[in-house]
Amino acid sequence: MLREESFMKTAIELARQGIGQTSPNPAVGAVVVKDGKVAGVGAHLRAGEHHAEVHAIRMAGEKAKGADIYVTLEPCSHHGKTPPCAELIIESGIKRVIIASLDPNPLVGGGGLARLRDAGIAVETGVLEKEAAELNRFFFYYIKTGLPFITLKAASTLDGKTAAENGDSKWITGEAAREDVHKYREVHDAILVGVNTVIHDNPSLTCRLKNPKKQPIRIVLDRNLRTPLHAKVATDKEAETWIVASQTADKVRAAAFVERGVKIIFTDPEASLKHTLIELGKRGITSVFAEGGSEVHGSFIKEGLLNEMILYLAPKLLGGRKSLPISGGPGFNWMREAKELEFKETSVIGNDLKITAVLRGKEGT
Repeated sequence: MLREESFMKTAIELARQGIGQTSPNPAVGAVVVKDGKVAGVGAHLRAGEHHAEVHAIRMAGEKAKGADIYVTLEPCSHHGKTPPCAELIIESGIKRVIIASLDPNPLVGGGGLARLRDAGIAVETGVLEKEAAELNRFFFYYIKTGLPFITLKAASTLDGKTAAENGDSKWITGEAAREDVHKYREVHDAILVGVNTVIHDNPSLTCRLKNPKKQPIRIVLDRNLRTPLHAKVATDKEAETWIVASQTADKVRAAAFVERGVKIIFTDPEASLKHTLIELGKRGITSVFAEGGSEVHGSFIKEGLLNEMILYLAPKLLGGRKSLPISGGPGFNWMREAKELEFKETSVIGNDLKITAVLRGKEGT
């Protein structure tokens, strides 16, 4: 078992290289082992391109015959943009397949496993299952619910303030914490903010790591199209921008945004936040990094639509009754109604404290 875990750890590390650029597909790694030695490795690196098993088997060549293959996710058995990997494994002559986690996608859902066993190939499952599933928690949640995985991010002073009464919020946290935020932007499909954030801060909402894997789509919740036409998200062309607006919004103004390359998603004037997330899911958004502001955070919390929350706490005290809190909106009337989270991780980044928590019973559903 220790040897099997060692090879699966290699497959997991390979899969990790694809996180952030395979969406809406999962990140997968594969290792072909012959006579106790690695003969081929592979990772799925981009949607529509070859799967991990293909790269690993091609590298192994003739050594694949009679070999074992370690795969972080159940091999597919259906025809999509690429041929089914289960068939390739059978044709290669591999004798044993070790799988970390099964695929919740109904197009696969045990079909790959069954096809391999029908062909007389030995199949084992569950090796480092928890670690492999963590890699694809966005994908798993999206497949099971049709909704994007929501990571709520906030940066506040130690007394819970995200901005002064006049809207000033630069900078709450230090440079190290702000750089950490860009790592999350890189791996999520989209960044989401409310229109007030755009009006007050005029943010770029881009990943500013050196050579990022991709730029996430920028999503602005703006029922009445109050986003300034000169805002960076509408003019800089650094990343794709979608504005979610009411069907009653000014169509002439909407056309002006479309001319600038902005996509407008019209929803019912009374549409809930969940309805908006459903619409994003229909468009292939599997994960959203929600950066606020206060009212948007309040809506996610009130409706219980977050999966995970990341909070950066700065060793500062701002005070002020009218300073902006982490979350606004109506909130709950009773403490017993509060959403309960579980602390997942705490760490110190620069001078700031980072807390990661997941909504109890919801992280990956």
